Amino acid sequence: MQAIPWGSLTMDSMPSSKTGSRGSEDPLIQRGKFMPLMGSLYIGSSGLQTSQNALNTTAHNLSNVDTTGYTRQQVQQSNRAYVTLSTDPKSISNKQTGLGVTYSRVKQVRDYFLDKTYRKESGRSMFYEVSTEVMEEVESQLGELNGEAFQTTMTDFWTAIQELSKDPSSSVTQGLIVQRANEFVQRAGAVYDGLSSYQNNLNTQIKQNVDKINKYGNQLLTLNDQIRAIESGGIEHANDLRDARNQILDELAELTNMTFSEDRYGSVSVQIEGVDFVKDGTCYEIALKTDEATGFYTPFWPQDATYTVRADGTRDYNIDGAEVFDLSVEISSDLNTDVGGLKAMLLARGDHRANYTDLAEGKYDGVSQSVVMNIQAEFDQMIHNVVTKVNDILAKAAGVQTGDLKLADGTTRPNVRYCVSDPNGYMRMEDGSPIQLFTKVTTDGYEKVIGEDGVTEYWIMKDEDPDSPESLYTIGNLQVNPALTKEPSKLGFRLADGSEDKETADALKAAFTEEAYTLNPNVQKKTTFVDYYTDLVSQVSNSGYVFRSIYENQVSTVEATQSAREQVIGVSTDEELSNMIKFQNAYNASSRYINVISEMLEHILSTLGV
Repeated sequence: MQAIPWGSLTMDSMPSSKTGSRGSEDPLIQRGKFMPLMGSLYIGSSGLQTSQNALNTTAHNLSNVDTTGYTRQQVQQSNRAYVTLSTDPKSISNKQTGLGVTYSRVKQVRDYFLDKTYRKESGRSMFYEVSTEVMEEVESQLGELNGEAFQTTMTDFWTAIQELSKDPSSSVTQGLIVQRANEFVQRAGAVYDGLSSYQNNLNTQIKQNVDKINKYGNQLLTLNDQIRAIESGGIEHANDLRDARNQILDELAELTNMTFSEDRYGSVSVQIEGVDFVKDGTCYEIALKTDEATGFYTPFWPQDATYTVRADGTRDYNIDGAEVFDLSVEISSDLNTDVGGLKAMLLARGDHRANYTDLAEGKYDGVSQSVVMNIQAEFDQMIHNVVTKVNDILAKAAGVQTGDLKLADGTTRPNVRYCVSDPNGYMRMEDGSPIQLFTKVTTDGYEKVIGEDGVTEYWIMKDEDPDSPESLYTIGNLQVNPALTKEPSKLGFRLADGSEDKETADALKAAFTEEAYTLNPNVQKKTTFVDYYTDLVSQVSNSGYVFRSIYENQVSTVEATQSAREQVIGVSTDEELSNMIKFQNAYNASSRYINVISEMLEHILSTLGV
């Protein structure tokens, strides 16, 4: 018998029976009526393979139900191209048959819109989380959350002044006011140092986060290359690598205001604050400029900065216009400027250690958006106001007057505060200078000069110069007069005639009840010294409450967005178990189909006697 190729085994190719019971006129055996039975086996086999792959994918999903960053995978199936059995010009359509199912790919089930929304909202949430933590730290530094509050120190000093007004000449009250003044200065210094230390802490975190961002950028480059290499053939999909990349994008979104896009080759490009960070196989790393005075870091884009080369070969960058963050822009959700934990840290830290001079008209905008700098400046202003007011009252008692003073060298010092040197005068030191309760660490408060007669000695009060830090009565440059610390009785408060200087003591008392001070140029309300501090604490508390409320609302938004995202990307065990049953049934159906075809072949072969 002539051999018949299995691939051509059709009803058309079968010879008629030996008895001739089936002739060529039988419509069932006309050529083209039936597809090859071996092709039918191929259809069944495609169903088996596809169902098996779908089961494997389902098992993979179930195995990673608790894996962080895992994205649910889904099998995509498609039908194979039809085979044309015959063509007839008279017919409307050709005679065709299907070739079964094909396993197209395994895709990640993600929603680009939800990813974008989640990352934006998580970045905003991190901004207000950092801001809330900063406010809590500032409250703690002011002592309102634990330990002794600075309010107590302020009250104790005020109480000592009231006691002094009752008995000015008492050595007890004089000693008490010097003691309380020392506590006032020391506690103020501790609060300010605490704020400065927190700036240093934030500065360290800024560097760590910039390093982390750059690390993420280089990891994205590596993953882009790996994904592109796997998917370039158009067959495989690097889903697990895409999971790793998406997780990095989530982390990056918490730190910065970033946008992302994916090209047709599977590579992701990232922008930070509108500037390219990862693009075209390059990571444009963020660099840090270190301030020589403070050690504060400023993130900038090296590609946008200019530089000169130092003698040692290093670069000295001019980063004007190249900063990553524009911290002068108003913080607003509408403007989308309240996104990213790194920006919140930079805003909170500020760019220097502020003092009362930063509250001057035209300068306050430079510190108003920095939590720490704003509190530093307002707190320092309070201390400065107390110190200078007390010293001015004592200066008046010592005979200091305001006017023009002609000197021996022929020059005139216009509109200065001065007095004649008098070692034996009231409220005077041994050198004849007026007594100060508070003095500067770096320089004297008075300057000795010779009058136009060439004989008379004068003491001129040195003016404070904002451009000369050593001339300022700031917390860092402040101390109680060492001479009074050793001998508080030098205050005396007893006039030349032996009477008590009740007027000066009362003036000190009145200074604490005078409503003449404002927190900053944007506040119109005038307060006393004590109320000033109360208002300062209230301001911190209110700001903290606002930040905390926004943060809590933002957390709810992020959770809702994440929940919606999890509905898409998350693995549901119930759904996957249902899919497992579905694919199992499909597998069984394909297997049954193959059995049927096998029985048909066996019947044909048995009939032919092959």
